[in-house]
Amino acid sequence: MEQKEKNPNQINIELNEDVAQGTYSNLAVITHSASEFVVDFVRIMPGIPKAQVKSRIILTPEHAKRLLNALSDNISKYEKVHGPIKDVQGSGPVVPMNFGGPTAQA
Repeated sequence: MEQKEKNPNQINIELNEDVAQGTYSNLAVITHSASEFVVDFVRIMPGIPKAQVKSRIILTPEHAKRLLNALSDNISKYEKVHGPIKDVQGSGPVVPMNFGGPTAQA
């Protein structure tokens, strides 16, 4: 009987059913400090003046940069198959973005 060697650097990632369903978001509000990036994923519905943060992810600057690179790589792969994604800059809702720190919107 042959035994497979286990890779000590391999991580077993589990995805429970609730998380696997996903959460829809059509706005991301990004703030940062010297030690972390905070990404709030928001769902804005037409005609409703109130929006709710559906998920908040807190990242170290190093992980934020890895996420940026991973997203860039995946967008490039997507566009090679499906064509360019339209730039929708400025077409979204106008939301005040000053939450006490430097802010970006995606």
